[in-house]
Amino acid sequence: MPPAAGIADMAPTEPQRQSPVKVIRAAMVGTIVEYYDFAIYGYMATIIASLFFVSDNDTAALLGTFATFAVAFFLRVPGGIFFGHIGDKYGRKNALSWTILLMALATAAIGFMPTYVTFGVWATTTIALARCLQGFAAGGEIGGANAFVSESAPPRWRATQTSMVNSGAYLGSLVASLVALALTSIFTHEQIVHWAWRVPFVLSLMLGVVGIWIRNSMEDTPQFQELAGRGDTKKIPVKELLSTSGTSLLKIVFLGALIVGGYYIASVYAATYLQTQGGHSSSMAFLSTSLALALGVITLPISGYLADKYGRKPVLFAGSAASVVLGIPMFMLMAGGSVWQAVVGQSALFVAVSVVNGATYVTYAEMLKASVRYSGLALGNNITTMFLGGTAPFIATWLIDATGNSLAPAGYFVFCAVLTLVTVLFLKETKGIELQAD
Repeated sequence: MPPAAGIADMAPTEPQRQSPVKVIRAAMVGTIVEYYDFAIYGYMATIIASLFFVSDNDTAALLGTFATFAVAFFLRVPGGIFFGHIGDKYGRKNALSWTILLMALATAAIGFMPTYVTFGVWATTTIALARCLQGFAAGGEIGGANAFVSESAPPRWRATQTSMVNSGAYLGSLVASLVALALTSIFTHEQIVHWAWRVPFVLSLMLGVVGIWIRNSMEDTPQFQELAGRGDTKKIPVKELLSTSGTSLLKIVFLGALIVGGYYIASVYAATYLQTQGGHSSSMAFLSTSLALALGVITLPISGYLADKYGRKPVLFAGSAASVVLGIPMFMLMAGGSVWQAVVGQSALFVAVSVVNGATYVTYAEMLKASVRYSGLALGNNITTMFLGGTAPFIATWLIDATGNSLAPAGYFVFCAVLTLVTVLFLKETKGIELQAD
């Protein structure tokens, strides 16, 4: 054998980038399932309150429903650590396949549960446990999906392609909103309370099966394959993250305030707000939310493209500053009572959040090295989500009840926007850089 040929045979093969369409599709499908599952619980909050959280006080029942909504988010942190460990040590693909399976099973379980009338307090307990499993699974989803896409994308299109993952999150919420709208349009209230409320939860099984099939057809990212090939994966990734990337993790936590807290206020909670404070029907509230989500889906890739063209910081600053300015005026519109006010107010808030969202996760990925990227994205995002996201509908409902001011939730929205805006000022621009190896 000629020497040159022998050398060529021994040279390591560089992992090839997979098709961007396949990568984005595989990442999006999981976020669609995750956000569908989480959102459908929020959109069905008033029905769930009457079936599982029986109380003489409607506000107390709704608070109980949103408290269970919030409990799931506290499980996202241990879920993020667990799946971050799997993703950084054994591969992004392995972790992402398990998250989608657990999420779909937990959501479908809610659809088969007996209600308070037949199962008493155990009904409330079991739905809380199912929500906990949802939260644990979701802890490893969107951070891992963004790590997967960011490591597979070319530098010049990294923000654009990463933003598409979050389009999946919006699409999941949009599908949930449309399903809720269809439910309230097709069935009577009595039919929904009797049996039809179960349909949206059972549908999660179909989404989950499709998602698992798509993800199992993928290979892992080139950067992880190189990392594993060199034997550079860490024994305990989260320990490595905390000891070497603590500052980056802290920035991730605060930078995500608006896309977490603001997101849940402008989408999940807004559907309830339009009914309780705006005087709208549930169908109108879900229609307005669907329109806002559709605009968000359009805004995300535009924001990602602008972040690739002009930089991450200008886009992040513009979106968070707009959110600070628009927060109170748009809530005033939503409480105004007319249809156009509801749609314009909610859509404006959601578009502002989407501008920030389109450039956020790529910034996360560019702040972390490969061996802790999954763990860093998952843990940082889930800490923010635990404190500001899952609690958002509960706090907003409580604020109105405690203050008697229907605009109190706007203060929460603006608070989240300010946290993000201040954090942007301390970021370094990462546009165009190569992702950090170890």
